[in-house]
Amino acid sequence: GKTSVAKYWADHRRVPTAHISLDDVREWVRSGFADPQTGWNEHSEAQYRLARRTCGFSARNFLANGISCILDDAVFPDRPVVGLGGWKRHVGPGLLPVVLLPGLDIVLERNAERSGNRRLTDEEVARIHGRMAGWYGSGLPIIDNSQLDIPETAHLLDEVLSRSIASPPNW
Repeated sequence: GKTSVAKYWADHRRVPTAHISLDDVREWVRSGFADPQTGWNEHSEAQYRLARRTCGFSARNFLANGISCILDDAVFPDRPVVGLGGWKRHVGPGLLPVVLLPGLDIVLERNAERSGNRRLTDEEVARIHGRMAGWYGSGLPIIDNSQLDIPETAHLLDEVLSRSIASPPNW
């Protein structure tokens, strides 16, 4: 869901917009790729941190040159290494986080359509989804796109971002 929405949103903006996917940047490492699905360890964490810094640099560079950005990543509320603080540090104060959080049944359906190292076990999807519930009560805008198609979700994302620009969330 999040990558499809991010790509669609970037493709349909009236201003130049870049889609920056942390997963895509992580996968630039070919030989020696530390796949977190086989276990989160010092190597997968180091590659994640490197990808995040690379994405942050790219976002700052695009923004400095008048190109809007959408950063595509799964960010966990309970793990600092994959939390929002790193994004804020690497992108800067203009970061406007929005959480897409559909219901578990929808996430499981979408995951079943994936292949390769992007497909997770149902157990892992359920574990991740449960941890994402920590965003409720965070003050961040949350979009439940369970019953929305991609264009509807992108439209709602525009509305949420407009509100966030007018009154930035306190996080």
